[in-house]
Amino acid sequence: MKHCFVCAFLLLGLGACTTPETVVTRGQQYARLYEEAPASIVIMPPINRTNAVEAKDYMYTTLYRPLCEKGYYVFSPQLTLELFRTESAYDSELFLEGSLSRFRDVLGADAAMFTIIKSWERDNADGELTVQAEYILRSTVSGETLYHREGCVTVSLATESDEEAGFLGALVDMLANTVATALTDHVEAGRKCTAIVLSDMPLGRYAPEYGTDQGWKAGKTFIRETVE
Repeated sequence: MKHCFVCAFLLLGLGACTTPETVVTRGQQYARLYEEAPASIVIMPPINRTNAVEAKDYMYTTLYRPLCEKGYYVFSPQLTLELFRTESAYDSELFLEGSLSRFRDVLGADAAMFTIIKSWERDNADGELTVQAEYILRSTVSGETLYHREGCVTVSLATESDEEAGFLGALVDMLANTVATALTDHVEAGRKCTAIVLSDMPLGRYAPEYGTDQGWKAGKTFIRETVE
């Protein structure tokens, strides 16, 4: 009986010592963004660190809409792309850690969105597309990083056959997945990655709920998801 009381006491003690989960708000995690409150964003050409040459163009088309929906004025990528080439700014890596004052002076942009593509892989056998990218929003005024988040998103396109089909069914599945993945719109995979990673970004001044989200729970700085 004595041992039972001792065990119960120890369990109660351990329960009392359990540290509650610390909730980090957007206001805390993105304090600098709220402080500077940028209204306009220029999208920099993605930095591609993969062997998928086409990934840069695919990713570049995915950023405009999510940022607009967040309540920011976003310069049209189609219009700024030519300017980047004229101003020798197409290689974003040159500006990733350098001065961004040029983009404020020429465009009037308050911030610049950089993306670094780290993985763009297609698995035909399993019918999957995996996109991993890092998103960095920097101020053109102070040069500070206002938003930084990374995501690894796998788009699942796998098909399933009847379990009784056996080896033949598995072979058919593999062929179907190969065709499905090969024909998949890579832009859609990039869009899903962008939408998920930017979902935690504070609202811009053109959003109806602007100024009300500082107390919302902030997401993790790295997110991994599998979506259909």
